[in-house]
Amino acid sequence: MPVVIVDGKEIEIKAGERLNAIEAAARAGVEIPHYCWHPGLSVVASCRMCLIEMGTRDPQTGNIVMLPKLVPACNTLVKDGMVIVTNSEKVARARAMVEEDLLLRHPIDCPICDKAGECRLQDYHFQYGQGERRADIRPITSRKRDIGDLFLFVDRCIMCSRCVRFTREISGTSELMIVNRGTHEEIDVLPDVPLHNKLSGNVVDLCPVGALADKDFLYKQRVWFLRRKASVCGLCATGCSIWIEENQDRVHRIKPRENMFVNKWWICNDGRYGYPFIHHPSRIRGVMRRKASGLAAIGWNEALREIEEKVRTASRPALCLSPFLTNEEAYLAAQWLRNTHPESVIALGPVPREGEDERFPGGFVISAEKCPNRLGVEAIAYGLGNEVFGWPEFLEELGAGRIDRVIFLAGYIKPWLDEAHAAAVRKANWVALADLFPSPLSEKVDLLLGMATYAEHEGSYVNRNHRLQWLQRAVRPPLGSRCVGMVFWELSGRTGVYQPRLILGELAAELPYFSAAAGEIPEVGVDLRVNQLAPSTAETQATTA
Repeated sequence: MPVVIVDGKEIEIKAGERLNAIEAAARAGVEIPHYCWHPGLSVVASCRMCLIEMGTRDPQTGNIVMLPKLVPACNTLVKDGMVIVTNSEKVARARAMVEEDLLLRHPIDCPICDKAGECRLQDYHFQYGQGERRADIRPITSRKRDIGDLFLFVDRCIMCSRCVRFTREISGTSELMIVNRGTHEEIDVLPDVPLHNKLSGNVVDLCPVGALADKDFLYKQRVWFLRRKASVCGLCATGCSIWIEENQDRVHRIKPRENMFVNKWWICNDGRYGYPFIHHPSRIRGVMRRKASGLAAIGWNEALREIEEKVRTASRPALCLSPFLTNEEAYLAAQWLRNTHPESVIALGPVPREGEDERFPGGFVISAEKCPNRLGVEAIAYGLGNEVFGWPEFLEELGAGRIDRVIFLAGYIKPWLDEAHAAAVRKANWVALADLFPSPLSEKVDLLLGMATYAEHEGSYVNRNHRLQWLQRAVRPPLGSRCVGMVFWELSGRTGVYQPRLILGELAAELPYFSAAAGEIPEVGVDLRVNQLAPSTAETQATTA
C-alpha cells in the first residue's frame, strides 16, 4: 500500500485514494490549520494558512529531497513516498505571518462577536500566531450589512470565499460574490438578488470567523453557555443529523452534524430555524379528562388506569400511530395493544406532504414528506398489528361504527385533520389523544395527553433511505407532559426508568426489518437494508437449485 510520511510518522493509504495533505495528516493525528479549505467545497488555496514543507523519499536509497518553497496542504494530493513536515520553524513562521496579516485588518471586537468562543481566528492566533502584536490596535468598527437571510459584518471577513463557493456549488443559487477585487475586495450581493435560499444558514457554519451572522441567534447566547446533544431532525423524511444546543432547558440553536450517509455537512433552513414550536405557549401540557364543564386536569396514574380499562373492555379498540413517533414508542404501544385486546386494530395516521422533493446541485435533498419516521412506524404496525388500516380506510371504519374506542398518538407540528375528520373520529364512544397542539379533534376527545417533541426524548427514527439513527434528549418536556414511550412502558407493567435502548433491542429481535439495529448504533446510524442486500448461503443455494 502507498505510504505517506507525516512528521516522521508513516501512514498507509489505499491505492487510488485521493487525499490532500490536510486529510493525510489528520489520519496521523496531526492538525494542519486552514481557513479556506472545506472537504465539501472546491479547493482555492487562498488563505495560505495550511502551508507545509513537502518532499519525496526515494524508494531505493531512502534519501529524502525537500522542495525549497512551502506548498499549500489543501491543494497538494499525497502519493506514495511523499514526505510532509508540519512542525518546522519555517512552517511556524509562515503561519505566524499569515495570522499577523489577517489581524492587521480585522477588528478586535471579540467581546461583542457572536463567533467568540468558536472562532478559528481566535484559536489559531493563540496556537500559531506571533507572541506580540506589532501594529497598533484599530478602533472597534464593523460595518453590518443586511444581505438577505443573514447579516454580513464586512470588516471581520478574511476572504476565505467559503460562502461564495457554497452558494455556487451546493445550493446552486450563486447570490454571493466577491466585489472590488484587490486591496478593497469584499463579499456582497447584487442589489436585487439578496441571499435567500433554503440552505443559506449553512454559510454561517462555514464562516471561520464572525463575518456572517445568523439573524435568529445574533446576540442571544454565548456559545460557552450552550450544551449540545446529538439528535436527528424531526421535520422531514431526510432525517438530517443535527446538534441541538440548549441552555437551561431552552433550545437556542440547531446546527448540522456531519453524516456522510445522510446530510453530509449541511441542513436546510426549515430544520435549522424550525425549533420555536418546541417552546410554543399553546402546547398541550399534562393530562386532561373531559367533564361536563370541559377539560379538567387529572393525574397520570388516573389516566393510565382509564386507558387500560377502556381498551380492555372495548369490543374493537384501535390505536392510531403517527409518523412522528419513535420506533420505540410505536413498538411499545402496538405490543401493549396486541397483548391487551385480541380484536384490536392498528391505524396509520396521515402522512404530511408539501409539494415535491427539493434537490440541490450539491446533492442535498429536502423531502416533501414532512415527518421523520413513516417507514419505521409502518414496519412496526404491519409487523405487530392484527389488522392494519391506512388513514382513509380507518376513517371509513370509524364512520361505520365498527370501532368503538380509539387511542390517537399524534405529535403533529402542523394542522393534520379537519372538522370532518374529527367528527368521524368522534363516532367512537371513547377517544384518547396524545398530541402537541390543539386541533379540531382535541376539542372533542375524552382524554387529552401532552406529549414530547423530538428534542425532548430519546429514541430512533428511520429516514427515507431506511437508515436508522438515534436521537438524544436535549431538553425536558413541559411540566406534566410525558413522552409516549414512558406512558406505554408503565402500561406494559415494566418497572424502573423508561429505557428506549432496551426496547430497540427487543424490536430488533422480533422484527427482521430492524435486525441490523440489534447492536450498538453508530453516530451515523445503521442501514436497515444491510441484512437484506446479501442473501444467506442457504437462500442462494435454494434459488440456484
